[in-house]
Amino acid sequence: MFAAAQSPSAAFDVVCLTASLAGVSAYREILSALPVRLLRDADQLSPGVVHVVPAGLRAAFSPECGVSLHPVHDHSAADPTFTSAAAAFGPRLLVAVLTGRQQDGALGVRHVRGAGGRALAQVLATSEAPGMPSVAMATGCADFVLLLPVLAHALISLVMVPGAADMMRVSLPPWAAVIPSAMAT
Repeated sequence: MFAAAQSPSAAFDVVCLTASLAGVSAYREILSALPVRLLRDADQLSPGVVHVVPAGLRAAFSPECGVSLHPVHDHSAADPTFTSAAAAFGPRLLVAVLTGRQQDGALGVRHVRGAGGRALAQVLATSEAPGMPSVAMATGCADFVLLLPVLAHALISLVMVPGAADMMRVSLPPWAAVIPSAMAT
């Protein structure tokens, strides 16, 4: 899921969330007050709108917020989607890995942090299926690991509160498995 920032002063242009089918309630809690639209191939991300990547597809992005959709062949949609978003948006990207049964998201958060973006993960104790947040945390690339209600507020604060993104910046541990990018700042 993706939401383009509504304000030109926002710290992030794009926010990406990932969860498996077990994550519907997590999405509902975080996104209940926002307009939602199903993405189609060749769409443009619209400011202030949550764009949902249809099941069985992954998204690829251009720096101008263009989207192309591609079939998923190995049950891994988050990794290629996050990796493409990291290449397109670099430090203007914020991602969150929510509940999910797969191991998807770990490679993607490594690319996001390598491009200067930020990553959040859901606390395992509140995850219906802890596989996805667990592997994201194991990379050392999650800025924060938060309870779901707190994660929702953190997303809003990081995107909309002036200075919050800089104030809430954390250093990576020396063992973090970052994949460097030419976009990193």
